[in-house]
Amino acid sequence: MVTDTTPENQVADARSERDRFVAFAFCWADALIELNEAQEVTFAAGTTEALIGCAPADLMGKNFIDLVAEGDRTLAQQLINIAKKRGRIENATIRLSSEQRDSQPLSFAGYRLGDFSDHFFLALRAGATSTTTPSGKNLSRDGESGLYTSETFSELAGQQLKEAKEAGIEAEVSLVSMPDMEKLKDRLDDDAEKSLVDTVSASLRANSINGDAAAEVADGKYALVHDASVDIQDIQDQLSQATKEIDPTGEGVEAEAATFDVADNDVEDEDLANGLMFAMNKFKTGKGSDFNLQDFTSNLSGMVDEAMHSVQEFRDIVAGGKFKVAFHPIIHISTSKIHHYEALVRFDNLAEGVSPFETITFAEEVGLIWQFDLAMAKKVIEWLFEHRDQDYSIAVNISGNSITNMNYLKGLQELLKLNFWARGKLLFEITESSRIADLVTANRFFQTLRDEGYEVCLDDFGAGAASFQYLASLEVDVVKLDGSAVKNALMARKGKAFLSALARLCKDIDVQTIAEYIDDDDTLKFVRDCGVDYVQGFMFGEPSTDIEVFDESGHIVRSSL
Repeated sequence: MVTDTTPENQVADARSERDRFVAFAFCWADALIELNEAQEVTFAAGTTEALIGCAPADLMGKNFIDLVAEGDRTLAQQLINIAKKRGRIENATIRLSSEQRDSQPLSFAGYRLGDFSDHFFLALRAGATSTTTPSGKNLSRDGESGLYTSETFSELAGQQLKEAKEAGIEAEVSLVSMPDMEKLKDRLDDDAEKSLVDTVSASLRANSINGDAAAEVADGKYALVHDASVDIQDIQDQLSQATKEIDPTGEGVEAEAATFDVADNDVEDEDLANGLMFAMNKFKTGKGSDFNLQDFTSNLSGMVDEAMHSVQEFRDIVAGGKFKVAFHPIIHISTSKIHHYEALVRFDNLAEGVSPFETITFAEEVGLIWQFDLAMAKKVIEWLFEHRDQDYSIAVNISGNSITNMNYLKGLQELLKLNFWARGKLLFEITESSRIADLVTANRFFQTLRDEGYEVCLDDFGAGAASFQYLASLEVDVVKLDGSAVKNALMARKGKAFLSALARLCKDIDVQTIAEYIDDDDTLKFVRDCGVDYVQGFMFGEPSTDIEVFDESGHIVRSSL
């Protein structure tokens, strides 16, 4: 067989290849655009008018970057630059600009084809690649950089690593640390700072799988999932050089980058996501001269494996109900009688020296706290049903992380619907309130509970600067004053005035107050003089799994053994 290699036939073959690509692309895409080396449109087909506001013929000769929404132009340019080296872009997300409508997210893939080596083809489809994580939570991004938060990244990274493996692609997770980023930002004006953030974000996203698998874990700390062919040293150099160019002193920031191997075993996507979330939290909190990125990543694979093992153990505890409820009374300060009890956990067979708090903290770090919160609510409702002939009221804790988890919200809604009789007996106390990022969603959840007859208490109040913002944004029935805030007020010269003013403010907006860490008569007298409504503390005895050990004033009258 003789192959015709004349130039005319080569062009014909190349055009045939393009035509086949066009046909294939339209199985997935809404529109197809061909770009030349100068990134000008040389061919367009499909529903470009609906996507961009221009008919195919009107796009000819336009520079593609000019069609991209201003905020995504750096990213688009980075993606195309990288694609020129690798030959493809896979299912990335950008926004295109349109005079007729607001910018809208588009999924797009891009390929360089055979003899069309100086041309690049983009297949476009309306809508972002995804709007939720595998667990159903909305994708969460940093408001400044547009990169994913560490929690969202952990879920998506677990899924992307598994999908890459199934597709025969070797993928890796890398961490990037730029420890002096905040100092650099202080040297920049607003425009230069925005340019810096956009450049760093675009470089990380463009080098990641799908052009969107990157996260800002903390200030100056980033993570990305990428093809193993990506040179992480090149990313490190790109970022370091970009900061030097934008820094008026020319000093810039030296970026550090390191890659770690995720265990190559057949684990569930969710378990892998939990392990990665644990690792991201450790990366987030590592700081100071003792923190070394290379040492950290060299131990990270084992950390992820260990976390996944602990996750499976924790799931077994939750599924098997291998924990007990301990009760701690909340005392009305005027009547000196128990108003209700807080339900606390006591895990069965917990290793010596490991506190329930450590186990709960681990569940927070790996994103499993919603499962425990739901299991605890079920156990307390079962207990209340067994003691339905007595007048008990129990407060169940809900983590600030759980209230935005769709699985938790759905599970709790079904649980309360089946146990409507628990109204007036069950209260909800929101713990780790500092983790509440979406105040609008949180308040909507609180009002749903309150409308159904359940009181809501906001824990940890006064422990941080955001407390008053929470009080202004979240409608609740009770706030629990953080124990450290109570102790500090007791010792501070102006502490009594501060706590009294806070208690008065709460009364003015019809919110009751509970003071915790009431361990002696002096503290009790102090908060009573400040106008606090309820108290909780060890002066009334420690929590007990036997509720009958408490007398009506909350004191332990007999041993629970």
